[in-house]
Amino acid sequence: MEFTRKAHRLDPREYLGQKWSFVTMCCENRKPVFLNSDRADWIVEMLRSESTLHQFLVDAYCVMPDHLHFLVFGKTPTSNLRVLAKSFKQKTGYVYQQEARVKLWQRNYYDHVLRANEGSRHVAAYIWMNPVRKGLCKNFEEYPFSGSFIRPWKTGAVVGDWTPPWKQRQMPA
Repeated sequence: MEFTRKAHRLDPREYLGQKWSFVTMCCENRKPVFLNSDRADWIVEMLRSESTLHQFLVDAYCVMPDHLHFLVFGKTPTSNLRVLAKSFKQKTGYVYQQEARVKLWQRNYYDHVLRANEGSRHVAAYIWMNPVRKGLCKNFEEYPFSGSFIRPWKTGAVVGDWTPPWKQRQMPA
């Protein structure tokens, strides 16, 4: 029996343009690669570089020990989330592979293009509260590997009840 992968991406045109997108990338085998602060800082700087190169604004990010969340907005009609994600994973994966001799990222990643009724502020709050939910800190402001490249964010007023759609499917009714 031949194995075929399920297509899980939207039509490529859905990833183009001036819209909000939420992305989660997990480390291979959920290995806690980013416990090392130098690696966490490096991945933040790579996100900054790649988002600038591909014309995206990073409104929120959080580097967890074994995964990365970020919320981006396309700056131009030609900003392409799939190109950003592929380039980011390739470049960081190559550098890490040269150093550690193992893969950095799982094959796929999770993306969600925000709909009109989903506020980007709620998604940003979800991202910044991730280390609190995981017990890594008591207040989101304490976590050193979260932030925004476009605005002040340590205001103490993070609110929101947004949950990624893939987690909503797992929750009991």
